[in-house]
Amino acid sequence: MEKSRVYFTDMRALPGTSLLTKLQRLIRKAGIGDIDMKERFVAIKIHFGEPGNLSYLRPNFAKAVVDVVKEQGGKPFLTDCNTLYVGRRKNALDHLEAAWENGFTPYSCGCPVIIADGLKGTDEMLVPVEGGEFVKEAKIGHAIMDADVIISLNHFKGHEAAGFGGALKNLGMGCGSRAGKMEQHSSGKPTVDQSVCQGCRVCAKNCAHGAISFGEDRKASIGHSKCVGCGRCLGACNFDAIYNGCPSANDELNCKIAEYAKAVVHGRPQFHISIVMDGRPCFHISLVIDVSPNCDCRAENDAAIVPNVGMFASFDPVALDVACADACNAMPVLAGSKLDGNLHDHGDCHHDHFTNTFPETNWHSCIDHAVKLGIGQKEYEWITVK
Repeated sequence: MEKSRVYFTDMRALPGTSLLTKLQRLIRKAGIGDIDMKERFVAIKIHFGEPGNLSYLRPNFAKAVVDVVKEQGGKPFLTDCNTLYVGRRKNALDHLEAAWENGFTPYSCGCPVIIADGLKGTDEMLVPVEGGEFVKEAKIGHAIMDADVIISLNHFKGHEAAGFGGALKNLGMGCGSRAGKMEQHSSGKPTVDQSVCQGCRVCAKNCAHGAISFGEDRKASIGHSKCVGCGRCLGACNFDAIYNGCPSANDELNCKIAEYAKAVVHGRPQFHISIVMDGRPCFHISLVIDVSPNCDCRAENDAAIVPNVGMFASFDPVALDVACADACNAMPVLAGSKLDGNLHDHGDCHHDHFTNTFPETNWHSCIDHAVKLGIGQKEYEWITVK
């Protein structure tokens, strides 16, 4: 089998050439021009960043991709789905305000910003997962499934449960509705924190299975014998009283991420861009160029674990993730980082920067399952674009 092609360019910007120009040159060389986008809706899946976190991709990169899509006659929009946890991106109104605050507006990026799973994270499509072992029907944000073309624009970084977050996680976890995220993160049976419950009964109105009852104190409780794990109650609760009751093991989580990614990309054109960096050099200010140890969903970002690497593009999300991980593992460890502290305390136990950062994680489980599902392959040809 022919190896998948992964295209790379570094972060050097000599006089007369910006990083944005290099990104556009990279994706054109990688073949984005081969996708027919004329008069088609093009979803650019990106993480808008939790307010307080400064390691998300800046909007300038999104604008560079949007401009290329428009040149090809496409109708692009930036998109993400609502989050499961308490924060400022759990419903579309807060999510949009967070995106605008972080610079993702139609004026700065040149296209609309759409929250794919709607106001409360319940606007989803049930998508069959061919070959799925853990998920038979993925719950994907409706706007993402309505799109004609998917482009994933990822900040490649560490992750405290998955090992790292790249193209597969951006597509799998990122495109899941709130119920879809719950399905990936847990066994799918939500629980009510009765100390927070307001007794408003909105959750019960959204339950089609009669699984929610109320005590004399008007507090809700969920009967797991009737609950089917659809997550509608979680999306309906305005007080964060409903939460995941049973987290999955990390390997199972990674397998579910791969299966959700399969649901998103199966049967339609796709293009994946990973930017293995964060921060930018600014006049007289050092903004850390950062492969952060944690997800950008956190309201803060820890110090980078390795130096800046570069930008990658490929039609194969599996090969892309492997290439990015290999590139990071080839970099020296940054002093003072979480990874550096772990190495001083425990030594190089795993010979892998991401597993040494979070020893309980195993990013290979997601890659191996994605290969098994036929999403892509691990073997790649590295092509450098100057």
